[in-house]
Amino acid sequence: MDRTTHMNPSNTPPVLLGKLTRREFRNRMQSGELKACILPLAAVEQHLEHMAMEHDWRSVNVMANLTAERLSPRVLVAEGLMAGISEHHMTHPGTLTLKPGTFLAVVSDLIESLVRAGFRNILVLNGHGGNVIPCQQTWDQFLRYFQINLHFMSYWDVLTQQDAVELLTSGHRLPDDLPGHAQEFETSVALKWFPENVRQDALSDQADPTPATATLEKGEAFTQRIVDRLVDYLRDMIEGKRVQPVPPFHP
Repeated sequence: MDRTTHMNPSNTPPVLLGKLTRREFRNRMQSGELKACILPLAAVEQHLEHMAMEHDWRSVNVMANLTAERLSPRVLVAEGLMAGISEHHMTHPGTLTLKPGTFLAVVSDLIESLVRAGFRNILVLNGHGGNVIPCQQTWDQFLRYFQINLHFMSYWDVLTQQDAVELLTSGHRLPDDLPGHAQEFETSVALKWFPENVRQDALSDQADPTPATATLEKGEAFTQRIVDRLVDYLRDMIEGKRVQPVPPFHP
């Protein structure tokens, strides 16, 4: 069973937008039930020798889905863009990448689709480091254009130096060790939620030894902290306590 797509209790509405019919979505939006949407962004790229290339996409959706379930029925997850900006990984064949302009154009189109659907609180939740700077440098333009409560953050942004000290054994530097790349943190998340993506025979058979320090228990502990804080963040957005100000236009 795929743990990332079967986490929704049977007595609650689906949290994935794509699982709804047009009538179900229309009724929930028109009733005022839907208050926010999470738009995951990620990548399909190399994750050292031991981990499947879909990791960023799977991990960000775990965090998005668990957060939406905690806030059900007010929040949906819109799975719209799997690939990201990964040119810096293209020496490893199999990585998929989008040009920055292509990526940002698609992100803009997806946000616009959600705005036209009726959402006024949108959290763009990122799971890949290569997407961060292009989005940050463009976000003021998105805010001016869409004129809604639109936030961008990576799911690990809610973690702190103290979390690294308490949960990691291979190092505590941010961002080198937390989140790092396919090292102890990401490998622990994979061991918790999709262990079939971790090749045990390759964990120690590679230049970087830190992934071998990962455990399922660390992945569970990190997930709990991330989701608890994302729930608080999104709840504050819905309640108007966390509002992204629209930058002024040039006079």
